[in-house]
Amino acid sequence: MSFEFSLCLLTVFVLAAFGSPIALSMLVGAIVYLITSGQDIALAGEQILQGLYNSFILLAVPLFIVAANIMNAGSISDRLLQFCTAIVGHFRGGMGHVNVVSSLIFSGMSGSAVADAAGVGKVVIGMMTKGGRYKPGYAAALTAASATIGPIIPPSIPMVIYALVSGASVGYLFIAGLVPGLIMGAMLMLMNYVQSTRHNVVKEERVPLKELPGITWRAFPTLLMPAILLYGIYGGVTTPTEAAAVAAAYALFLALAVYRSISFKKLVNVFKESAHTSASVGLVISAALIFNYIIATENIPSQIAGYMSAVELTQFQFLMLVNVVFLGLGMILDATTVILIIVPLLVPACRELGIDLVHFGIITVVNLMIGLITPPYGILLFVINGTTNIPINHIVRNVLPFMVVLIAALVTLTAFPDLVLYMPRQFGYGG
Repeated sequence: MSFEFSLCLLTVFVLAAFGSPIALSMLVGAIVYLITSGQDIALAGEQILQGLYNSFILLAVPLFIVAANIMNAGSISDRLLQFCTAIVGHFRGGMGHVNVVSSLIFSGMSGSAVADAAGVGKVVIGMMTKGGRYKPGYAAALTAASATIGPIIPPSIPMVIYALVSGASVGYLFIAGLVPGLIMGAMLMLMNYVQSTRHNVVKEERVPLKELPGITWRAFPTLLMPAILLYGIYGGVTTPTEAAAVAAAYALFLALAVYRSISFKKLVNVFKESAHTSASVGLVISAALIFNYIIATENIPSQIAGYMSAVELTQFQFLMLVNVVFLGLGMILDATTVILIIVPLLVPACRELGIDLVHFGIITVVNLMIGLITPPYGILLFVINGTTNIPINHIVRNVLPFMVVLIAALVTLTAFPDLVLYMPRQFGYGG
């Protein structure tokens, strides 16, 4: 590692330690590298412009953000919860199962864990705690854990960003997330059942059969969105970016024309919030594009690939080492930052070891989603704390069992790549 690169990293860590936004810290660090290495500072602007204008797939990110925010602002999530309650609410731990199933369905629309937790999550926590069914800390913990499924089931904003830096197919990444997402959901529901049985949670009344068609019909337009997106991508009708535009347009159509649940003033606020979030993500991506140039200049990927060949790690050993590193990084950094900075370093090593990049992408995203609920800095814990005022220590205490089962799911997906690659292979993937 050169002196210039060491100084660059030191600048980033020092600024971040003093509370500077990570994107700004990375930009300043990159400029320090360019200056000390005698390169033109204008290279920073050139790398940003080339990276952004040559990456059509990046347009999917703000579009999925808009779609998620529109669904949260309208009453779309309410109809979704009514449907989930009718389907699984009468089982032991019913409201907890509703929580997980609603996350599974909503994740097929938003692609964002934070959108899931802040939107559907806030409503379902109120349903779980009503009448003293569940303790607020438990309801919040399960909501945070189930929200991690959001970017695993397609569509997925982190997978779009992973595809940008790895060259893997977004379409195959999306379809590869289906089975892992269902496994994570099943594990969470199993743990919820165990916990509900242990605490003798009262069963909910079964929704009368005659009411089920009406509830399903009211939720049907919402339930169509995942099917529309998946058919568009895998039927060859749309690219993933165009599918994101369809998702945003369809969410707007539902909120304005079908459910008539969003006012013009609220819609303006949705666009403002979406622009703010997209700009924040865009700054991190811009800084990462310069860092990728620096990493290539320093020849770090080749050095790492050579080191991996020298130590002769097996595929499973390498992936388990990556799991440990990513789980640690996910505790203190957001998923976008880790994907943009760390993944480019590891992709050459994956190729050297013969690890499929679609499988590695799913492992990466699952790792970073678990990091979102890992104390002390799991962002989903703070999102739910901020929207519900449930004490953070109560959430942390109750989230640990759900972390255990999610890590068990991660290890299973790591050890058995065929679980991840089964669905892509059904659609012609050769990996």
